[in-house]
Amino acid sequence: MRTTINRFKLFSPSDRVLVAASGGKDSAVLLRSIVKLESRWGVEVMALTVDEGVEGYRERGIEQARRMAEELRVPHYVTSFKEEYGYTLEEIQCIASRKGLPFNACTFCGVLRRRLINLKARRLGATKVATGHNLDDEAQTAFINILRGCVDRLARLRAGPSRAWEGFVPRVKPLRYIPEREVALYAYLTGVEMYEDECKFVEASLRHEVRWMLNKLDARHPGVKYALVSVVDRLAPLLEGGLKGRVGFCKHCGEPTSREICRACEVLEELGIST
Repeated sequence: MRTTINRFKLFSPSDRVLVAASGGKDSAVLLRSIVKLESRWGVEVMALTVDEGVEGYRERGIEQARRMAEELRVPHYVTSFKEEYGYTLEEIQCIASRKGLPFNACTFCGVLRRRLINLKARRLGATKVATGHNLDDEAQTAFINILRGCVDRLARLRAGPSRAWEGFVPRVKPLRYIPEREVALYAYLTGVEMYEDECKFVEASLRHEVRWMLNKLDARHPGVKYALVSVVDRLAPLLEGGLKGRVGFCKHCGEPTSREICRACEVLEELGIST
């Protein structure tokens, strides 16, 4: 982590870092490590948990995130889909099913969750948002974007942001080059409470299939995940230079976007939800 932080200059002493804390092992290790590594340099650390509203899934994570934040003496905040959008993820999925929309819950969750984290980070005065994406997560995301032909998203897959966009709190990923199994081992050896319950919607996602496939490949050909992420690192500067357009603001919600209407507002419009 220290190598990644130094290499990409992820933090500075004046930063107020908001850690996206789900209560799982990755975000728990991230929160504990950032406090250990960065607090001595004056970095202020906060934790945020997003409650998507999936019954029987998020409650335990919220409680574990709260306990860890209390142990580390950092402020802990909780925000929810219900609070911000008026509906839980389960209710959103029901609306989508009734309307016959060709999306699963993970599509809505990812888009709406990212916007909610950015909104809350800005309101709390955070200068950086740190997420617990590990090597496995990043390899999966890279492969999914390749399958979907999302070149612009590949260009943004980095440990830290390459540009500063007005209204967007920069995201950093200190665990980007650490395999999931090593994060789990560190969590076990340091006594981090393990919470690995999976959302009931995850098996319907493309990521679930890609994760299984990459795990099989990496078991037979060690280093596949790291090689995939390394390729993206080398391609990102070239891809970014070829991107068209500029980042402006959504005409509906005012959030930063490279489109006239941001993806979150498009999703909410398709669902018939106004915020």
